[in-house]
Amino acid sequence: MGWFFKTQRVIYKPVEEVDLSPDSDEVYLRANVKAPRMAGFLIKIAAWILESRILGAMLVYILKGENLIHKLVSFAELKEPPVYVPYHPWKDLKEQEAKCIPSELPPSEKAQHAVDCLPLCSDVIINTQQPTFRRWTIQDYSRAYISGETTPLVVAKSFLDALHASSTPPLKMSFFISYNAEDILRQATESTLRYERGEPISVLDGVPIAVKDEIDSKPYQTTGGTKWLHKLRHCTDDACCVKHLRSCGAIIVGKTNMHELGVGTSGINPHYGATRNPYDPSKVTGGSSSGSAAVVSAGLCPVALGVDGGGSVRIPASLCGVIGFKPTFGRVSHSGVLPLNWTVGMVGILAGTVEDALIVYAAISGHHPSNQPTILPPKINLPLLKSEKSMSRFKIAKYKEWFNDCSDDIRSCCNQMLDLICKHYGWETVDVTLPEIEVMRLAHYLTIGSECNASIRPHLEKMDVAELGCDARVALRIYGAFNSREYLNAQRIRNRQMHFYKHILERADFIVIPTTGVTAYPIMEDALKYGDFDYINGAALVRYQIAGNFLGLPAVTVPVGYDKSGMPIGLQFIGRPWSESTLLHIAFAVQVLSIQSYRKPKVFYNLLSKKEEP
Repeated sequence: MGWFFKTQRVIYKPVEEVDLSPDSDEVYLRANVKAPRMAGFLIKIAAWILESRILGAMLVYILKGENLIHKLVSFAELKEPPVYVPYHPWKDLKEQEAKCIPSELPPSEKAQHAVDCLPLCSDVIINTQQPTFRRWTIQDYSRAYISGETTPLVVAKSFLDALHASSTPPLKMSFFISYNAEDILRQATESTLRYERGEPISVLDGVPIAVKDEIDSKPYQTTGGTKWLHKLRHCTDDACCVKHLRSCGAIIVGKTNMHELGVGTSGINPHYGATRNPYDPSKVTGGSSSGSAAVVSAGLCPVALGVDGGGSVRIPASLCGVIGFKPTFGRVSHSGVLPLNWTVGMVGILAGTVEDALIVYAAISGHHPSNQPTILPPKINLPLLKSEKSMSRFKIAKYKEWFNDCSDDIRSCCNQMLDLICKHYGWETVDVTLPEIEVMRLAHYLTIGSECNASIRPHLEKMDVAELGCDARVALRIYGAFNSREYLNAQRIRNRQMHFYKHILERADFIVIPTTGVTAYPIMEDALKYGDFDYINGAALVRYQIAGNFLGLPAVTVPVGYDKSGMPIGLQFIGRPWSESTLLHIAFAVQVLSIQSYRKPKVFYNLLSKKEEP
């Protein structure tokens, strides 16, 4: 069938001939999504048709053509060679107002260095006004334990009570896939004894932290959101990032819900339930790290770990009103994480505050296993977040057509916040052109789909596909239709985009965009049993995510407001490789200006019950 679409191919000009100036004649191409939403009985029929040998192949080929994959990727002509992995050579950026620490330090020492970079509470509040709402932080837990106001054991029991309340009718929030009350209480008891002896390991000692069920963490099996994967791939050890947190004394409280195999963006899982948004339980959390975002938003944990392969940390963070942070590719070990997407996936952090994201980032960075290939830089820079007065003057790259390609509420909120940031801190906006954004989205889709299919396909041969949710079956059938020519062209497009972003980030300190194109939308009843395939909303959610994953760049999202229905809106920043310190500094600056307007979710639990309700 190649002859049908082959004439509709794009011939790309060499990268050195592409104009990145604001006056460029490059055309911004909006997402050309042509796929019906499928759920309920319809998606079950669609999965059956797609899995049929002849009809399925024809339908997938037509879908690829209608959604411009053939024109922009499959049959495109490019001069650039492929780049398969977004490795970036280490470069000392000499980041401003940063503290440099060796990457080989023990996690507990790195966490303490991060604490030393944090401001006093009074430094964060501007205009002498207290925020109307804030979540308890890692330092709040640590202070409460040290002062004797409460203990890790009391907090653990409160956590289990809250988890029970959130899991049962009428809420049924579906935050977790698995948790072990006995193991949680054991960890909390050990932590309580350390505090009684005056020997806490670190500021993280006794702090509850949840882990996405894509990351190995004993005593739990790693399901990847499925009902079968853990039967074929057994969890025998903690992932490297989990080991680091345990060595700091953190209490690992269980495995959070996720979109099955990470193949969707809604967070609706037909096996373990739809993870519901704490700001409105009738709406999605986003995915695939849905449960990790929701538990932080709802106050069950100050921090949770996720995995970001296509915005899977930043999307739910934005929709649930929390911080979502994805470091540079290779900064955090991927050892012990399900190998669903080798070259785009990255362990990320979801946190209630930038300060908490910094502490956990410091703890899990560096110190990769000796048997894991690494490009680990020799040092880690941590931002000195002492007060708003120390904020540097930054240049912000903004591509207006891309920035404004979102809902009216998001566009208005993010533009207002950007204006406020520039006025308050004296930052400068630099207009730029970032070409071929929709091309990059499709190339990333080809890449993540091909890698997921290659990883999962051997397991599928040993099982009945009926054990998969229908939305995962539809996605995997499409993923399996990508061929070697398409994969190679996608990697050539990766090369082009790395060139574009490198040149933009030589002119500006970071790129600013909204985090998502839409806010959280309603959970439809027909999606609960079999899942749903909603490519239109999915494309809107990932619109601003791809550069972070496909190009291996660090990115962070910060909550900056709400839409007309009260659902959170996030503003995102993309930085140069290895510029985590600068990005966290930027995120903190935005948080300072936004925190007074933060709203309490409808579903929220106060685990520090002896303290005043936040």
